[in-house]
Amino acid sequence: MGFTEAVRTVLKQKYATFSGRASRSEYWWFALFTYLIGFAFLILALAAGASSDQQGGVSSLVVAIMVVGGLFVLAIFLPLLSLQVRRFHDRNISGWWYLALIVLGMVPYIGGITGLAITIISVFRGTVGPNRFGPDPLRPEARAEVFA
Repeated sequence: MGFTEAVRTVLKQKYATFSGRASRSEYWWFALFTYLIGFAFLILALAAGASSDQQGGVSSLVVAIMVVGGLFVLAIFLPLLSLQVRRFHDRNISGWWYLALIVLGMVPYIGGITGLAITIISVFRGTVGPNRFGPDPLRPEARAEVFA
């Protein structure tokens, strides 16, 4: 799965789909997309702030960029959440573990460990063949029958 196909799949076909599985390529291409958009908003806000002649205040252009960036974050929150849950499903882990890790991440000194755990789970390969969450996203025609 390529960059445009991953973004199209997450935003159009599986916007709020928490069932099924997501391949590593779908997950990481969409993560790159969100990082690039966030970086673009940051560069725009910095450039608008640097070109502003206002002393000690924030220009209205910077505020507008921040509002649009905030709306982008709100619009992308649900697809990111569902994609992460589907990525956990690909590893044959319930999506409720993601919620547990997020809640544990709010505890001081444990947040870094939970963030690392989520990243490690997202990096590893998914289970080969179908699992309890659906068919393999890389090989949907594969079957669980080993001795057939």
